[in-house]
Order: sequence, then structure tokens, then C-alpha cells
Amino acid sequence: MEVKLGLKDNWKQFTLLVIINAFVGGMVGLERSILPRIAEDEFHVAAKTAILSFIIVFGIVKACTNYFTGALANKAGRKNLLTIGWLFGIPVPFILMYASNWNYIVAANVLLGINQGLTWSSTVVMKIDLVGEKQRGLAMGLNEFSGYLALALIAFLTGWIASEYGLRPYPFYVGIVLSILGFFSSWLLVKDTRHHVSVETTTSATPKLKNIFWDTTLHNKNLSSVSQAGLINNLNDGMAWGILPILLAGKGFNIAEVGIVTAIYPAVWGIGQLFTGKMADVFCKKDLLFTGMIIQGFALIGFLIANSMFYFIFLSALLGFGTALVYPTFLATVADNTHPEDRAKSIGVFRLWRDLGYAIGAILTGIIADAYGINASIFLISALTVFSAGIIFFRMNYFNDKGRKIFKKTIITE
Repeated sequence: MEVKLGLKDNWKQFTLLVIINAFVGGMVGLERSILPRIAEDEFHVAAKTAILSFIIVFGIVKACTNYFTGALANKAGRKNLLTIGWLFGIPVPFILMYASNWNYIVAANVLLGINQGLTWSSTVVMKIDLVGEKQRGLAMGLNEFSGYLALALIAFLTGWIASEYGLRPYPFYVGIVLSILGFFSSWLLVKDTRHHVSVETTTSATPKLKNIFWDTTLHNKNLSSVSQAGLINNLNDGMAWGILPILLAGKGFNIAEVGIVTAIYPAVWGIGQLFTGKMADVFCKKDLLFTGMIIQGFALIGFLIANSMFYFIFLSALLGFGTALVYPTFLATVADNTHPEDRAKSIGVFRLWRDLGYAIGAILTGIIADAYGINASIFLISALTVFSAGIIFFRMNYFNDKGRKIFKKTIITE
């Protein structure tokens, strides 16, 4: 059978992977609105650092799993890693429902981190494999759109269920459905994309990286700029995940209102990527990344002075838009800068650093919040986000799709 690259020729498998990634995102949405409240109300965990321990564990485990998913993708096969990832996800909702102490919640997030690292990384790489060089931004926009829109919808749904029927067990029934659907659709319907990689390898003009880990982390200007920005992006997302529900509760908002505000951010993040992903195929990626990080930084500062539902919804939407600008652009930039045979491992390295941001963000915000208050932690994270935008501005090179060939010859070989 002839293998072709492009969205049009692979739309069935691409659409299936979009749907599966919605299941992946929904698994994180289970916790988004209600887990910090469970920590305080049911387990009486008072210290912010202790409450955020589930995010710290999730971030570290997911980051490490991302790296090994990238390293093993060519050897073990993308489909196999995707299917195995769902096996780790199936126990998560049951543990969250019946946990008798906070340690079980933390353990569930170890499994969730493995699930997310294997499944989300696999769907990212497989979509890039399918579409080829010209539609990477669009592919990543659709991928991240499905994942984060589902995250938002499930966060809203679980917040509503918790307000009507209690924090446990009913909100987590949704997770049982998601994990079962994700596993069987991955096992029975997905086809591996290694043949698409072979086809692209024969036509790619991008030289291979000398050392994939260090080039992605430090040496290559564009790849390393993306890696640090990804870390800071998820650092502020980890803060929003753990601190925002506590901040809102402290201002007198009920759990349903907290669910709305915390769902708006990933909803705009998800929907926005339908448009920003395509923009990454057309406009200068450096400009998109710089603008997105600056918007995030100022939105976070706004949380310090907001005092009404309207302003929190507006700022949550603004934060989501800034994140939508950078998220598909991160992955498209990494793909543009790597040879097809290096791509999965380089994306794994980028996602290692990006998702370590969850852990670093949770640790920083927890320590600062316990010592100096929630406002101080939010200010620190916003300042780091603006600083990250500055690194992009001064370190990255200007390029877009039309200038990609010139860019590759002058930059990639650094």
C-alpha cells in the first residue's frame, strides 16, 4: 500500500487520534476543579506545598515519561506506547474515588503522569508523522485543541457534579468512561505511523542533530528557546491549576463558580489553537511565541487585583489565549528544526523540560504561598513568564514557512 503524507490523505487516522487525545485531556480535567478542594475539605491538608504535591508528582512523572516515550518511539512503535499508556490510566479514577488518605491521591497522579506522558506524546508524534512538513502547525493546533477543550469541558462538568452531588465519588465516574474508550480505540483502531516517517526521511533536507538532548536543551538557539519557554508556560499552568481554585475560594466564590473560571482558561486555550495552529504555518514563530508569553505574564499579574467574577473570567480567557498562541507553535518549531528520525526524541526532550514546569511551578508557588502568601507566588510566576518572553526575543531567530530552507541552512547546523 502506498504511503502518502498530508492531512487529506490521512484524515481518518488523524481524526481518530484527535478524538483519542480528547480522552487524554479529559483525564487531567477530572482533577482540575476539585482536587485542591478535596485536599482541604476531606483530608484537611492545610499547607499549600502539601496540597500541590499531587501536581509536583504528576509533573515529574509525566516529564520523565515524555522523554522515554520520545526515546522509545522508533523502537517500540507509537501505537504500542499509546496503548500501554491507557493501561496506566484505567486505575486512576477508581483510586481518586476511594482514596482513604492523601497519599493515595498522590499515587494516582503517578499513574496519571505515566498515562499522559505515553498517550499525549504518542498522539503528538503520530499526527506530525501523518501530515508532513507543510501542515505541522495545523496538526498541532487540532491536537492541542481536542486535548485542552476536553480538559476544560471535563473540569466544568466535574465542578458541576461536585456542586450537585458532592466531591466524591460521582465526578470521577467520567474518568472510567474516558479511560475505557481511550484504551479500546487505541488498541483496536489506531495504526502505527512508522512507514510515514520512512517516507519523509527520504525527502527531508534537515540535517540530523549531533546530540539530540543537549541541542534541544541548550545548544540550538531555537530549540533551547522553545524548551525554556515550554517549562515556564507549564510552570504558570501548574500555578493556575493548584493556586487559582484556592485563590477564588478565598475570595468567596463557590465551587461551581470556581469550576467556571478554571474551565474558561483551558477552553480558550483549546479552541484558540484551531486558529493559532494554522498561524504557526504562516507567520513568524518567534513573534507568536514572544506575544503569547507576554500576554500570559500580564494576565497573571491581573489576577492580583481582580475582585469580581467578570474580571476573573476575562483574565482566565486572556491567559488561555496567550497559551494558545504558544502551544502548537512550540511543537511545530521543534518539528521544523529536526530530522524525521530525530523528531520523536527531540519532542520528548522538549516535553521533558516543558512538563517539569508543572513540578517546579507547584514547588515554587507552594513554598512562596506558605511563606509570603498567594499573591507573592502569583507575582513571582508572572515575572518569570515575562522574563521567558525576553529570552525568546533576544535568542531566537526570525523565520517562517516561506523562509524555512534559508533558516535550516543557517541555523540548524549551529
